[in-house]
Amino acid sequence: MKSLVVAIFLLLCCMPRMAVAEGPKELWLYYPTNFAVDENVDKLEKIWRRAAAAGYTHVLLGDSKFARLKDMEARYFKNVERAKKLGAELKLQIVPGIFSIGYSDDLLSNDVNLAEGLPVKDTLFVVKNGEARVVAEQPIAFSTKWDFKDDNVQMEGMTATVSDNTTNARFVQKLKVMPFRCYHISVEVKTEDYAGVPEVKVNVGDAGLEFTNLGVKHKQDWKTHHIIFNSQDHNEVTTYFGVWGNAKGKLAWRNWKVEEAGLLNVLRRDGAPCVVKMDGAEGKVLAEGKDYEPIADPRLGMVPYAGEYEVYHEPPTIHTKLADGTRVRVSWYHPMLTYDGQVMCCPSDPGTLAALADQAKRVKAAFGPAAAGYMMSYDEIRVLNWDESCQKRKMDAGPILAESVRQSTKLLEGSQTYTWSDMFDPYHNAVKKDYYLVRGDLTGSWEGLSKETIVFNWNFDKRDQSLKFFADRGHKQIIAGYYDGPVDGIKPWLVSAGKVQGVIGVMYTTWESNFDKIEAFARACRD
Repeated sequence: MKSLVVAIFLLLCCMPRMAVAEGPKELWLYYPTNFAVDENVDKLEKIWRRAAAAGYTHVLLGDSKFARLKDMEARYFKNVERAKKLGAELKLQIVPGIFSIGYSDDLLSNDVNLAEGLPVKDTLFVVKNGEARVVAEQPIAFSTKWDFKDDNVQMEGMTATVSDNTTNARFVQKLKVMPFRCYHISVEVKTEDYAGVPEVKVNVGDAGLEFTNLGVKHKQDWKTHHIIFNSQDHNEVTTYFGVWGNAKGKLAWRNWKVEEAGLLNVLRRDGAPCVVKMDGAEGKVLAEGKDYEPIADPRLGMVPYAGEYEVYHEPPTIHTKLADGTRVRVSWYHPMLTYDGQVMCCPSDPGTLAALADQAKRVKAAFGPAAAGYMMSYDEIRVLNWDESCQKRKMDAGPILAESVRQSTKLLEGSQTYTWSDMFDPYHNAVKKDYYLVRGDLTGSWEGLSKETIVFNWNFDKRDQSLKFFADRGHKQIIAGYYDGPVDGIKPWLVSAGKVQGVIGVMYTTWESNFDKIEAFARACRD
């Protein structure tokens, strides 16, 4: 028996070892800040010292001002130096986050006209008293007859009320529209301790034409809220006013209106041209600065500050000396805001690449060897492939995005690059169609990723498929976890990570700047 045991032992020792996925070694902290404020560095120091003591190795550092370093004063760079010195002392490797492709407000603050724009085609304007204003060829208005109404919505004329709804509370109407026109819906809303989230939706089938949060408070007096939608190539849309799910409290709507919006947030750049021509078969193109004064929206991307866009304001008119009654056709491009003011830049415009190149140069100069790499912040790109800059390339959305990330990677040549996963993940947002207001197919976007780029994976729902997809393509990965939830939420991630090679790290990811649980998260990652 003893000789048999020895023989088995020797056999096991000689057998080749099976490949076992290596567990994450790096522990990351996502840390957004504003280096323009001295006190923020004092706060940063306390948190970073806690993180280092808890075993964190890296910091993904965010500051919207990384896109505006040319405007920063000396004090800003002194605070950056303080952070760099602290990182070196604590042996925390710093990775600045730059290139905001998706949530592009910081990048767009340098040139508000670089927003991706949807087209408006041949809208009719008529001159009166030296101004040309939009005139609806096809009148549009809400009628008093609704196509559908939930029973718990009480309707009296132009007022609808809901109280303590135990299910959806909606009223719905179809509208005839003209293709490629910009429409504005306004409605007054009042709430009394209402727990739900009132929404206005505009759909064609299951596809949404807008994704704007109204921003209704749980308790407010009558207040007007706005949404904008582009009809794209459709002749009919379905509008929904309502709440999805049950909610306590009282909600009231009144005075809902719809109209063509005119030159709201009109973009002015070569890749988003604004053309005014005479109405009629010949359609002579009029000369800007001669036949009419230059067109511009002074509030475009400037309220409350540069890079922030309003859903609605009074659109500019066209000032002209053309005779009263003159009919002109106007075509232009306008940005679309999603949720709480998110605006996407146009990745195809040369101005965008120039802005990214300038940012890369300035951030590299500011951080120097202290930067362990750079995060390319491609994330939730919800508007893409509409304006002339994109269309003239004759590429689908996926190849456009792939080429954009290739260009960004080249700007960071010689440095380690990172990116978020979602826009390059076929199990997440890199899908064939109907991803928000992206025109076309996003698949293949991942072809633009260098194999050396490390992916921050946050696709929790399909983590097994997603982790395997990037691992099979040769990418190292870091799990983006926590998201202001229970720290034990990282456990399923770690189980999935054990099934593939190349998951090298885990990150404490907070959008609420809540760092109370960084120690507990570190323990959860180790246990």
